[in-house]
Amino acid sequence: MKWVMRGTCVLATCLAAGLLAVCWRTEIRAADSNAPMSTASRPHHPEKIFASSWDPKAAAAYLDQRAGWWMEWPRAARDHETFCVSCHTAVPYALSRPALRKAIGESTPSPNERRLLDNVTRRVRLWKEVAPFYSDADRGVYKTVESRGTESVLNALILASHDAQSGQLSDDARAALENMWAEQQTTGNRKGAWLWLRFANEPWEADDSDYYGATLAAVAVGTAPGNYRARPEIQNNLKMLRDYLNRECAAQTTINRVVLLWASAKVPGLLDSERQKAIVNEVLGKQQADGGWSLSSLAGNWKRNDGTPQEVKSDGYATGLIAFGLQQAGLPSENSQRKSALAWLTANQNKTEGFWLAYSLNKNVEHHMTPSTALFMNDAATAYAVLALTEANK
Repeated sequence: MKWVMRGTCVLATCLAAGLLAVCWRTEIRAADSNAPMSTASRPHHPEKIFASSWDPKAAAAYLDQRAGWWMEWPRAARDHETFCVSCHTAVPYALSRPALRKAIGESTPSPNERRLLDNVTRRVRLWKEVAPFYSDADRGVYKTVESRGTESVLNALILASHDAQSGQLSDDARAALENMWAEQQTTGNRKGAWLWLRFANEPWEADDSDYYGATLAAVAVGTAPGNYRARPEIQNNLKMLRDYLNRECAAQTTINRVVLLWASAKVPGLLDSERQKAIVNEVLGKQQADGGWSLSSLAGNWKRNDGTPQEVKSDGYATGLIAFGLQQAGLPSENSQRKSALAWLTANQNKTEGFWLAYSLNKNVEHHMTPSTALFMNDAATAYAVLALTEANK
């Protein structure tokens, strides 16, 4: 639900009837003013943060290079001359790269955007022929169904987001959404969700990642153009999804609730206003003194599998995703904590290489397979930082 213009509620009398407009933004601002937050290190003039203090061209170059590396990485290769679509690199790239076009003077998708879209489209068209990303035979029990559930959501999200740019839902996006609904669970404690890949890795491949996937499914539905979410044939599926997200909300980590906040902005009525405001206040209460957020503080008691301590500094993934989620949910642009988050992002880009730094919850840099795989969190961080900063400049 979007908050509307601030101020007092206005009584408009028309003939014999009067209508009372409810001023949600006043409530949110009042709630926000009570959220605990240190003011140390706040910028004195946060209204100036949108000056040319971050480099869109460098961000685009980093994202393009990383997408290109992923698409050529032998471990990402799949059958029918396709590649796996990853939550850390490919999906954030698909969502964020179009947002940079205006800033860097482009009018069409970059070559790697086009290649990613072609890959997803090919797998959607060959859905009954392509092999799952992982199978029970090579990666263990349930990996086949987990792969199908995960990919169906990611394909729908990528194609729906692409079609939103033109305002027309394509046949391929419609097919991806149909595949997604066919994979939705209809019984049991995961009714309404999708089976999601589990590799004991947070935040995208752990036991709580079913919820993350369900929030992305809601984003896909709400993003699809042509008022897709109102179609009669999906209302039962949408109800199951809404029921699941609300039923399991209290058990989630804060970072999962952040994506839920984003989803609630795309699907009106997904959350009631009180729960939405509670999530906003929960998130604002975890902001650090420098204006950013640390992913490790939002992921419960998750321990790294290499035994090293979690990083507690603010990072680009948590800060970018939260700033974007708060924007989508309608937190006022003049809100001081929103400004501080965007100020942190503008100040913390590596302008030489274009990325924002983030930290794995599962292992430190030294324990990654290769220096390239150690950049996965930076890929996601850069994408969401770009989404937040370009949204702020609209």
